[in-house]
Amino acid sequence: MATNVKELRELSVDELAIRRRELKEEALNLRVQQESGQIENPARIRQVRREVARIETILTEKRVKAAAAV
Repeated sequence: MATNVKELRELSVDELAIRRRELKEEALNLRVQQESGQIENPARIRQVRREVARIETILTEKRVKAAAAV
């Protein structure tokens, strides 16, 4: 489910926001599973956090670029 940066950059701002929301929900579910001792892939927590960070970085870049174009 991990997406590379090139694919993320091709998405629109709305699509990135939706993807970020989905990943944050997944992160919450993973934390709940971790606390209850039922997590199957603990490394997925780190993957999700990093992908959210990538998305937020790309969103910031797009916003700055849009503001500079005005």
